[in-house]
Amino acid sequence: MFEFFDTILVNPMVTVLTTFSHGMGGYLGLAIIALTIIVRFILMPLTLRQLRSTKAMQELQPKIQELQKKYGKDKQKLSDETMKLYKEHKINPLGCIWPMLLQLPIWIALYYALFHHMLGDNMPAGVNPNFLWMNLTEVGVGNLPLAILVMLSMYVLQKMSTPPSVDPKQQQMGRIMMYMMPLMFGIITLILPSGLGLYFLVSNIMSLVIQYRVTGWGQLRLPSRGSIPFVPWGKPANEAKKPAVVTNPQPIKEERTKDGKRRDKRKDRRRSHRAGSK
Repeated sequence: MFEFFDTILVNPMVTVLTTFSHGMGGYLGLAIIALTIIVRFILMPLTLRQLRSTKAMQELQPKIQELQKKYGKDKQKLSDETMKLYKEHKINPLGCIWPMLLQLPIWIALYYALFHHMLGDNMPAGVNPNFLWMNLTEVGVGNLPLAILVMLSMYVLQKMSTPPSVDPKQQQMGRIMMYMMPLMFGIITLILPSGLGLYFLVSNIMSLVIQYRVTGWGQLRLPSRGSIPFVPWGKPANEAKKPAVVTNPQPIKEERTKDGKRRDKRKDRRRSHRAGSK
């Protein structure tokens, strides 16, 4: 079984990493970055489908809430009507997990390639496992900065991709996932070879770019430029220019004409002034 696994996954992974490293100055870190970019581009159609499906499910939240109010006591009927609604709008709720599931064999193959087939004396000739401050085939405290970067990028990604909801249960589940996913990937980065953490970090950065292009910032709202008051350079905020307020405006003198309509004397003076100038 293990020999079959090595033949179809691990050995090809070692070959790919070695070939990429030789083409990039011998740096294993650059080879892992290139591998990550290629894998994410191959999975791009599924990723875009996943993001569009998530966006469509977010837009269906009002209709789903109506179904919950109507069939709240009948769980089976609620489930059937919800799936019927998804089918009418051509949404596959399970499509969101495919990009991650398809990357799972790559993660496993990368782990075995780094930790068993490229460790120590098994490292192919001309391949340098050192990248920045890390040895990409080792596990240790040196992975802590990388784990922090992975957790931060994963938190921002979860913040952007979690759809808003008025349902308290969904809000609670969203908050749990927003913190559990970064924590889980941070722990994985600490206990596995740092090369795998480098894969996670590059993959998260690409996901952030794709997520922004499809759905925008999501719940990661940045303050708009118009909402920030402009303060002149060198002046405190309390001395910022405020609009002038007219305290005692000059009252408009009016009188009524013979037919009862109001008449503005200042307008009459302006008309007479124009006629005299002509």
